[in-house]
Amino acid sequence: MESVAVLKSTRRLKIYEKLFSRSMMLSAVLIVVIVIAIFFTLVVTSIPSIKAIGFTFLTSSEWDPVTSKFGTVPFLYGTLLTSLLALIISTPFSIAFGLLLGEYYPKGIFSNVFKNIIELLAGIPSVIYGFWGLFVFVPFVRILEMKFGILPYGVGIFTSSVILALMIMPYSASLITQVVSMTPSNLKEAAYSLGATRFEVIKKLIIPYCKSGIFAGMLLALGRALGETMAVTMLIGNTHDIPKSLFGPGNTMASVIANEFSEATDKVYLSALIEMGALLFVVTFIINIIGKQVIKRF
Repeated sequence: MESVAVLKSTRRLKIYEKLFSRSMMLSAVLIVVIVIAIFFTLVVTSIPSIKAIGFTFLTSSEWDPVTSKFGTVPFLYGTLLTSLLALIISTPFSIAFGLLLGEYYPKGIFSNVFKNIIELLAGIPSVIYGFWGLFVFVPFVRILEMKFGILPYGVGIFTSSVILALMIMPYSASLITQVVSMTPSNLKEAAYSLGATRFEVIKKLIIPYCKSGIFAGMLLALGRALGETMAVTMLIGNTHDIPKSLFGPGNTMASVIANEFSEATDKVYLSALIEMGALLFVVTFIINIIGKQVIKRF
């Protein structure tokens, strides 16, 4: 009787395991299908713009809905510039947070407080960052610009990049913290036993061991920065010209779509905005592929 009960239990577990594995496979396939369907929908809806504008959409700098001339160069430039500048600003702080909470204070009240603060920063809506930047950071930037003899716009590429860096930092910092804390303790103890200082252990052991995790955190932050809309829209200045300096106003693909989508009554105009969304989709996809290859290489 016991052997029969064990056999039934084993068969039941096998059935559950098959159901679980098939449900996981179905979920994975469903995610891929949804992503392909989103891209296919964007491309199909962009056909009127593709037929009317053609390849000029990717090479022109002119954006004039009145004359139906649409070029995405200034917005592509603004998107890449703000995202990369935000990544450059946020990466040193993310690595510092990761080393502080993963190596110096992995446990205790101090670690818990700072981890909760980082999680809180990640959960704040982007419009709140936009309001804070508009009423607190923009006046400070204006004062800085006047001291250096720059036109005191306040808003612009630099302002939006700093706020964007503050927004994406929690994502990379939390991942780097986890990777740093996973460094094998026996390797660190061996380094200390050979007379290495903490700085040498961090420089020659922890950072080389965690470099793939650091790149993954940077990739995660960059993906978040590319698609950010509200805060950037409020702080970048929203001009259709290519930014002439880091302190000048500009625009991103996401901010243009957010600003003008409700006003696009013309078919070609609306299709051009959707085509810009498809272009943003492709740019994000390409950058993610490049980031994955970098992570594999290191």
